[in-house]
Amino acid sequence: MTHTDPLRDIRTTPRRKVLISGASIAGPALAYWLHRYGFAVTVVEKARTLRGGGYPIDVRGTALEVVRRMGILPRLQDAHIDLRRLTFLDGDGSEVASVNPHTLTGGVAGRDLEVRRGDLTDALYAAVRDDVEFLFDDSIDTLDQSGHGVDVTFRGGSRRTFDMVFGADGLHSRTREFLFGPEEQFHRYLGYCFAVFTMRNTFGLSHETVMWNTPGRAAALYAVGDNDEVHAFLNFAQPEPPFDAFRNPEAQRDLVAAVFADAGWEVPGMLAAMRDADDLFFDGVSQIRMPRWSGGRVALVGDAAYAPSFLTGQGTSLALVGAYMLAGSLAERDHTAGFAAYEHDTREFVTLNQGLVGEGGAALFPTTARALEQRNDRLRKLSAMPSAEGRPAHSALTLPEFTPMP
Repeated sequence: MTHTDPLRDIRTTPRRKVLISGASIAGPALAYWLHRYGFAVTVVEKARTLRGGGYPIDVRGTALEVVRRMGILPRLQDAHIDLRRLTFLDGDGSEVASVNPHTLTGGVAGRDLEVRRGDLTDALYAAVRDDVEFLFDDSIDTLDQSGHGVDVTFRGGSRRTFDMVFGADGLHSRTREFLFGPEEQFHRYLGYCFAVFTMRNTFGLSHETVMWNTPGRAAALYAVGDNDEVHAFLNFAQPEPPFDAFRNPEAQRDLVAAVFADAGWEVPGMLAAMRDADDLFFDGVSQIRMPRWSGGRVALVGDAAYAPSFLTGQGTSLALVGAYMLAGSLAERDHTAGFAAYEHDTREFVTLNQGLVGEGGAALFPTTARALEQRNDRLRKLSAMPSAEGRPAHSALTLPEFTPMP
């Protein structure tokens, strides 16, 4: 007589093998939760190492509960920047208003987090590196879904087959292009471009941002602490996206320098620092809006599926929440039902947060003298008001509890 061991059957059930493209924020967060639900996870990242970058990002609302459940909230609280003041200047450098940052962001003092991007990516990587395979300095070259899985050819030459593939590879996602075609059909350009880089803090700034504006142009210096470095930010209105500059760092520098050529305040020094910066990041201010986020055995998460733009301050939070919802939706389901549940349960939250761009994000960067005057009037009134209590969109989704597939 033979006896069957049901636990042995479960232990010997092959784990579903999945590939995640992108090791920034959405990718490692998704890897963490998929591993928790029993998946064998591989993450491929085109950069040679984990990409840090010190510029500040926000974690607010529902996303705070995600990082709490991941166990990394205390580490992020220790890394909290605590921006205390946001000062606006007129074209001649005179002060317009100095306000509590939460008044503008819709954040809640003492609860929301602002951390250097690198601190978050480090925390996510540390939470998952021992449980997940990472392939740095590589990327997906081809995807083929014709069989019972996804056949992947990597740029490095290797070939492997996965049960599912996830694109967590950002605004300009190649995974999305493989699946749905050119970016232009989903790219909603919002009329601005920006450049971010670091430079020496010769301004005596500490835990504060100072922003200079003229119509269609903004320059800001952001001091995340008391150190000798500040983040420089140059933003400008541009009616059409400069696609040529997106692929050419020198063209980016030339474009920014031309737009700000006659600017006052500290801008000439910022332009000189930009020429020598080795961490320049330039892009258009855009959203990604898609009718669906998956096809077959491939799904998108974070900016690849629903970039909200920095004007909302919610890109990081959407990536964290989306990763949690996608992994959990697959915990007890196959890919078809799981992807459908992910879209059904997450889309309203995404739509609300993408809509924040219409609630004043772009209003910080007026393009006409009249609009700038109106904005400054609003800021002067704000400076005398208490901090806002947070916008509902940030917390519009209550995280469900998911259980692993048996």
